[in-house]
Amino acid sequence: MYKVEIGEWVSRRLKKRPNALKLPSTKLEIFIVRDFLTHKECEDLCERIDTHRQPSGLLGDHSDPEFRTSDSCNLNPLDSVTMKTEAKITDLMGIDPQHGETIQGQRYAVGQQFKPHHDFFHPSEAYWPEMEKAGGQRTWTAMVFLNEPEAGGQTAFPEANLKVTPRTGNLLTWNNMDQYGEPNPYSLHQGMPVEAGVKYVITKWYRERFWNPYA
Repeated sequence: MYKVEIGEWVSRRLKKRPNALKLPSTKLEIFIVRDFLTHKECEDLCERIDTHRQPSGLLGDHSDPEFRTSDSCNLNPLDSVTMKTEAKITDLMGIDPQHGETIQGQRYAVGQQFKPHHDFFHPSEAYWPEMEKAGGQRTWTAMVFLNEPEAGGQTAFPEANLKVTPRTGNLLTWNNMDQYGEPNPYSLHQGMPVEAGVKYVITKWYRERFWNPYA
């Protein structure tokens, strides 16, 4: 039931934000919040990603070596810039911060991408018992574009027929669950290949229960 309630709660909250825009989709609850972070805040986060980034991993095995080719890192939750960013996301989403995973930073160079995938967990996969114990299913995703690559790098939702172009400081957020609290297949999305320049983003995922990676 919580997955249904939190979906409705966050959606109502975002609809009241003057700088939030609900994207036109009957398949997916998805919003853009304009100018969520300042350019200076974005620059500070990019610096931290560059300092700590390493090749991105995957939760499960995948046969395609080109499936996810970015660099990424978990941001230090005790860092002042990270703490300020966390506070702003918490204020926006209204979800108990104990449900939130550590913010992850990602960097995409030319040609790098993240092919179509879901942020929710598939209970049929071997990783599910561990994820279920650590907080259960993912509900909302909050992603912030930290810069604008010269070309490419859009976030596309092929099943929902949506494509979002990176704009510095804009936050993109969507509900990975449907109206019944079940994984929504229309939340399938991809980080399209960067064609020129470099793309930086941060992503925060929320769980249905308190997140405890050490459970």
